[in-house]
Amino acid sequence: MPLALLVPLYLILVLLPSALAWAQGLPPRPLADDLASGAGLVALAMTLAEFLLLGRFRAVTRRAGSDVVMRAHQVLARVALGMVVAHPFLYVSPMMPPPVWDVTRQTALNYGWAGLWPGIAAWLLLGGLVAMAIGRDASGARYEQWRLLHGLVAVAVAGLGVLHALRAGRYSADPLLGWVWIALLAVAAGALLHVYLVAPLLRWRRPWRVVSVAPAAARTWTVRLAPDFAGPVAYEAGQFAWLNLGRGVFSLDENPFSISSAPSQGRGMEFVIKELGDFTRTIGQLRPGTRAWVEGPHGHLTIKDHADAPGVALIAGGVGIAPLLGILREMAATGDPRPAVLLYGNRTEAQIVARAELERLAAGHGAEVVHVLSEPPEGWTGTTGLIDAALLRQHFAATERRDWVYVLCGPPAMLVSVGAALRGLGIPRARILSERFVYD
Repeated sequence: MPLALLVPLYLILVLLPSALAWAQGLPPRPLADDLASGAGLVALAMTLAEFLLLGRFRAVTRRAGSDVVMRAHQVLARVALGMVVAHPFLYVSPMMPPPVWDVTRQTALNYGWAGLWPGIAAWLLLGGLVAMAIGRDASGARYEQWRLLHGLVAVAVAGLGVLHALRAGRYSADPLLGWVWIALLAVAAGALLHVYLVAPLLRWRRPWRVVSVAPAAARTWTVRLAPDFAGPVAYEAGQFAWLNLGRGVFSLDENPFSISSAPSQGRGMEFVIKELGDFTRTIGQLRPGTRAWVEGPHGHLTIKDHADAPGVALIAGGVGIAPLLGILREMAATGDPRPAVLLYGNRTEAQIVARAELERLAAGHGAEVVHVLSEPPEGWTGTTGLIDAALLRQHFAATERRDWVYVLCGPPAMLVSVGAALRGLGIPRARILSERFVYD
């Protein structure tokens, strides 16, 4: 699905209930009442549409980027929350039973408890849902537990919101709009079922196993997987996948990791995984033959769509080298003749991943590899400090490198600063690729 269609389709989905309400041609009410109803209609449609942003649908993430989809989910959820908060306070008509002659309920609000309590519950739960998302890191909860609770609360908000609209809504009393709400709720539930039921069942037919686990650098490991099924294994260099290692196919213990291997190197996959305190702290103890499940590929950190770029610039920080290593390997395997420059930043020399292979790739492919250490050892003759604007200017300020494709992967702060510095050099935004999964 082209990216240019995603935004219009989203707007159609979100505005459809409001359009159907307007098309009913009911007698006008006070402006504040219609604003309140409109806010409720749009907010409920946005809440239901949020499920489509979390379904890991590649038609969306492949075009927009997983980080863009995640950020859109966060921002749109807060916009919906603002509308929901304002919704009950905008009404100015009295809360009383309408006169018997007022069949369109334009002179009073329906305050019957059967219709009111689902709205109150959804109103409170949505605020809690957004607060839960904002405070996830501070909560100390494991991601897998948080993810399940987040999904269950979201389902409750959606169901209660639709029930409130059907029971208390003036416009949603129309059968057509009522069925639209039910259809949207079914789509939202289907997206959630896709993640927790359909996708695992599909993965069950395509099992993987661990081939080897080897040290890649200090507290960093290379995990190689092989498929235990016939048929093609399709991905692009630079993409990532969700890994479930050593658990059942329905387990929530899965995490995203960048693929560091090249598609042209065979049907297997390789990942560079750093010990970060969660389940990865025992990654070195993973035994060959362990069952693994791979959900993917995802991501748009790939140069395939930039074949017209005259060169490739790769800028990595720490374990962010993983997808860029896959890109370099693919360029070497396919004989891509374009010049490539890799700026690779680490804190210490021991943290450099695949150093010997990077040297071979540089020698064989003609790529330029620049190691940058912030805490260099005594006698270090390479570049020191951080990957900053001055270093980027030194390597990429030349006019002929302005149309290169620039691929960034590393800590969020690095992505922000490097992206800004590259744009300051006149690099078009469309030529700068990055995926960020942590936001303030």
